[in-house]
Amino acid sequence: MAQFDLPLDQLEQYRPALPEPPDLDAFWAKSLAESDAFDLAMTAKPVANGLATIDTFDVTFAGYGGHPVRGWLHLPVTRTGPLPAVVEYLGYGSGRGVPHEKRLWACAGYAHLVMDSRGQGADTPDPDVATGDVAAPGFLTRGVLDPERYYYRRLYTDAVRAVAAVRAHPAVDPARVAVTGTSQGGGIALAAAGLAPRLLAVLPDVPFLCCFPRAATFTDQPPYVEITRYVKLHRAHAETVMRTLSYFDAAVLARRATAPALFSVGLMDRICPPSTVYAAFNHYGERAALPAGDKQISVYPFNDHEGGGPDHEVVKLAWLAGRLSPSIPAKR
Repeated sequence: MAQFDLPLDQLEQYRPALPEPPDLDAFWAKSLAESDAFDLAMTAKPVANGLATIDTFDVTFAGYGGHPVRGWLHLPVTRTGPLPAVVEYLGYGSGRGVPHEKRLWACAGYAHLVMDSRGQGADTPDPDVATGDVAAPGFLTRGVLDPERYYYRRLYTDAVRAVAAVRAHPAVDPARVAVTGTSQGGGIALAAAGLAPRLLAVLPDVPFLCCFPRAATFTDQPPYVEITRYVKLHRAHAETVMRTLSYFDAAVLARRATAPALFSVGLMDRICPPSTVYAAFNHYGERAALPAGDKQISVYPFNDHEGGGPDHEVVKLAWLAGRLSPSIPAKR
């Protein structure tokens, strides 16, 4: 394994021209308005997790099209007053898992909502899969010939609705909500940063779903290779595929972000190449003229797609404590 992408000094300046459809904002305004017509219908039922310091709730809320989306909401057992919250999105092909599986943020004193990914985990189906659609194995080309039918239209909408759902819970301070995730989860967090209002922090780790034009031609690793395989078989659809993807490029949506952000990148990452991460980082917040000091990136020169792993969790805990809540001090 070796560093294979641009040198770091070039990555720090890498700002590719990303295709942006002229109706992008109208497309997303329409998509979110359609789902906002459905009541959130949030439920939170306590479940046994075997843990002494964390309460866990089996959450359901109405996502895209009013479809039920599942999740775990973790709360510290000892709490006084509304808590800041972290919404976590998940990696490609994985679901919310079992109740005790993800507990870092609740252990640190936050409300922590883990959103299941429709069609990927075991608990949230994707009822809107269009019959007759041709796709490469996986999710990345599901419905890719039409932005209205594309899989990530549904998943990104779920992500925005998850923010609304956690804000609706009585244990949560709706003014103090952050989003995070790794790989696919990091890309979804960036999309949510551009689409969900009034977020206070965004923590995308080694994000996927960024800079599709480069990713599709630069790496032969899954999941991006699904795009290559699809276009290899359906040559006449190449332009249509890239047009659809431009509505869902997390680097494009992140231009609209207004919240401070902490990224991470592994310079040996062949799954989400460093240049695609830096494309998102360097474009992040530019539409909102985000101050340069409001975004940071932690660089792990000798790491692949695992990025900074538990070492970066220490960085995230300290950074978010400083950004979100003076009542949750960073430990030294």
